[in-house]
Amino acid sequence: MNTVVAQLQRQFQDYLVSLYQQGFLDNQFTELRKLQDEGTPDFVAEVVSLFFDDCSKLINTMSRSLERPENVDFKQVDSGVHQLKGSSSSVGARRVKNVCISFKECCDVQNREGCLRCLQQVDYEYKMLKTKLQDLFNLEQRILQAGGMIPQVNIS
Repeated sequence: MNTVVAQLQRQFQDYLVSLYQQGFLDNQFTELRKLQDEGTPDFVAEVVSLFFDDCSKLINTMSRSLERPENVDFKQVDSGVHQLKGSSSSVGARRVKNVCISFKECCDVQNREGCLRCLQQVDYEYKMLKTKLQDLFNLEQRILQAGGMIPQVNIS
């Protein structure tokens, strides 16, 4: 194996481990990666891309629901939080999911200020995760282009 591929693979492993250690990802992301094979080499990237599209739409919808202080539809916001929590759980987006838990509590007590803070936090966490996963997928592409295999990474 050439040294470039070995270096990229080590970089990939270290980076992926750091995403778990920093709480960006959980074991569900590991399960998602297990579903990817030669027949579906872009499976994880495609699923994650759909997740980010959903995040963006849900955040915009919730933002519109929260912008008028006298007339907040907390049921609609709660519905968006519920969807976001479910989809973040299914891709292993741990930090996004955790913010949704606090977000739901704010919806339950109809705390608009709390909802707005959680909305900002969700937006921040999803954008951070998106950047980090794009970097991870770029590393995967570089490994494949160099003729290497994506290493299996055991996260314990």
